Amino acid sequence: MSTILNVSNLFKHFAEVKAVDGISFSIERGTCFGLLGPNGAGKTTTVEMLEGIITPTSGEIFYLGQPIGSKFKNEAGIMFQSTSLQEYIKVREALVLFQHFYPKIRPLEELIEHCALGEFLDRDVRHLSGGQRQHLLLAIALINDPEIIFLDEPTTGLDPQARRNFWQLVNNIKSEQKTLILTTHYMEEAHELCDEIAIMDNGKIIAHNSPMALLKKHFDNSVVSLSEGDITIAMKEDESLKLYYRNGHVEILSDDVNSTIHYLIDHGVSLTNLQVRSRTLEDLFLELTGHELRA
Repeated sequence: MSTILNVSNLFKHFAEVKAVDGISFSIERGTCFGLLGPNGAGKTTTVEMLEGIITPTSGEIFYLGQPIGSKFKNEAGIMFQSTSLQEYIKVREALVLFQHFYPKIRPLEELIEHCALGEFLDRDVRHLSGGQRQHLLLAIALINDPEIIFLDEPTTGLDPQARRNFWQLVNNIKSEQKTLILTTHYMEEAHELCDEIAIMDNGKIIAHNSPMALLKKHFDNSVVSLSEGDITIAMKEDESLKLYYRNGHVEILSDDVNSTIHYLIDHGVSLTNLQVRSRTLEDLFLELTGHELRA
């Protein structure tokens, strides 16, 4: 694969704040690149510089080996976190309206099928559900048949079914070898869609690789979870256990799940509510940044 976007030593300062502090990375054509970070980490500022919306204080951004310019603008699609649509028009009319903004467009019927718009094509945009609206906004981002597509928290506020339906649309786009840059507050979404992720904190990239490579690098243990009420006083006082309390549950970091379960049985702990899971991107995020992603 060839590099489609290259970022070199990028800075953005606002007064005394270093929002982005010297980051560098490249994105390969045909991949989905996820940019994650807690609020204030600098990811939104980074994406806005990549999109050409704001100008870097210093550093360089190259699209296909050239500074971003008119070629990039014609070949990029952006699905903003919040987009206002013209009121009192139908979905089909909204698509036709946006088609007039570009010299090159994707056939309307392709967009309708690709983004599953057929069932509500003649509906007033004011009367769309959250999921339907996101389908329309994705179609608008694809109007110019872009080579690179920015998706800024595209499933925020959607119910789980609508979110997974949207993931399928994104996977369809990936199958066409389009390049995607995704910001999201959902770790499961990042794991499902992204070929690479970069985690930002305090304006810097603190981790960058494929999701599986990052998990393999940082973790070699599992999580054993129990209801907090099942934990005995003796276990709470046992300094050999790594206990973490979250939302009414206790999580035990275990290097050997079999030994941990035997320990629990020996201490008379009920296993009725026991769950065992592998470490996740959310665990990694918390370990690296010290923040909940939705904080």
